[in-house]
Amino acid sequence: MREFENPDRWDKVAQHYETTAHPFTARFAEAALAAVSLTSHSQVLDVATGTGALAHAAARTGAQVTAVDFSPGMVARVAAVGLPNVDAKVMDGQALTLPNASFDVVFSIFGVIMFPDWRKGLAEMARVTRPGGCGVIATWQEQGAATFLLLGQIRRTLFPERENTTMPAGVKALGDPEGLARELVTAGYRTPRIDRVIFDYQLDVAMLDDPETLFGISPDWIGLSDEEKAAVIVEAQRMAGDRAILPIPSTALIGVAER
Repeated sequence: MREFENPDRWDKVAQHYETTAHPFTARFAEAALAAVSLTSHSQVLDVATGTGALAHAAARTGAQVTAVDFSPGMVARVAAVGLPNVDAKVMDGQALTLPNASFDVVFSIFGVIMFPDWRKGLAEMARVTRPGGCGVIATWQEQGAATFLLLGQIRRTLFPERENTTMPAGVKALGDPEGLARELVTAGYRTPRIDRVIFDYQLDVAMLDDPETLFGISPDWIGLSDEEKAAVIVEAQRMAGDRAILPIPSTALIGVAER
């Protein structure tokens, strides 16, 4: 089992994720929300909600939101906000225990792409979307984003003879506009529209003092020796120069399709 497929790992990093990753992914969540129209009557599902960037943004429209994740720690962070129109549940997105055609819009913001059986995750999203409703997927392109993207760039500079760990199969398949459109149709959606969205991840350079919190879930970090990890940090600090924040431009695809 890879680290990102283990709910225990996400439980451990949930609080840190909420502080560092949530504000970044929330920008893409807002872009995904802008692609659909929600009202106070809308029933919304957020699959692999993480700490709820999409769920909370959708709830602010007045929609009724169900937010699910396989990590109890992540679900607890979503529930702790206490929004009355958000129902947070522990659930496997590859086998949703939810009725057919029960949601107007089903989102997954960088979630389904990480599933071992990502095609099953997409099919489950389509199954619970009502006819006339929409599915909305956000996926990174193949090189990833934020600290994963930075680490990959540094490894190619410092260790050019080494191959970086391949991205999850879902990221590789869905990180291409044509592939994402094709797989949405295969899952049961129709007329997909794919948009490319770019935001900077704002890396607080002071966080390099605690690199395990930045890179620890990445196989490309875990496989390095202590000496090599130290070299990575030195290179990241060199790239930052005298800046307190190192921007990392990160590209996502947002796919919207009808049921």
